[in-house]
Amino acid sequence: MAIELASTAYMLLCTALVQLMTPGLAFFYGGLVSDKSVLTMMMQSFVSMGVASIIWYTVGFSLCFGESVGFFGNPTTYFGMMGVNVNEPLMRGGEVFIDKIPGLLFVAYQGMFAVITPALMTGAFADRFRFKPYLLFLSIWLLVVYAPWCHWVWGGGWLAKWGVWDFAGGIVVHITAGFSALASLLVVGKRPGDAKDLDVPHNVPFVALGTALLWFGWFGFNGGSALASSSTAVAAAVNSEIAG
Repeated sequence: MAIELASTAYMLLCTALVQLMTPGLAFFYGGLVSDKSVLTMMMQSFVSMGVASIIWYTVGFSLCFGESVGFFGNPTTYFGMMGVNVNEPLMRGGEVFIDKIPGLLFVAYQGMFAVITPALMTGAFADRFRFKPYLLFLSIWLLVVYAPWCHWVWGGGWLAKWGVWDFAGGIVVHITAGFSALASLLVVGKRPGDAKDLDVPHNVPFVALGTALLWFGWFGFNGGSALASSSTAVAAAVNSEIAG
């Protein structure tokens, strides 16, 4: 199917909106922690934008949306963006996999999900991760948790074949991040310091700014999951406002 200019323009906008959510998350979490932890908290979100993007454009996308090899995506299908075209829809196995928008645009949009998902966990283990172990955790988690689940649900894997449908990341993003955050707490334990001070946000305006950026970005997160400028996108965007 040919590229639709309206859908392409819409998805470019949605990609930018979802990108905005990660800095929003940094402000949101940064405002909630103590003033001693705000820099670390915010950097854990911002560093995900760099590290996750490198992993995504080399092998991560292929692990998520490549041809199935057993339970996993083939890392060689789109390794290093091989076979991804800016002028044509995304192809897989000689057939159109994602139509109406350029293949590279689909890669970029899905990459924003890969960036923010590990950052969502950082609020759970605030004050308990050093920077280098966090980088290692982020990288491994994307490869061994996010990529398989993304392939199983969105990449045509076994859950998709069973009829599991995740429109905008309820399973791939939020459930994986939520349960992984819970599992990480079993390892790192309780937060150090006086319990009376742990729940006091140090900067409420940061929290409000982060909330606004997240809500604004949510229109791209949910509306863009239609992958086209369509009535489905309209319904998702309106529902995001009503339920936001």
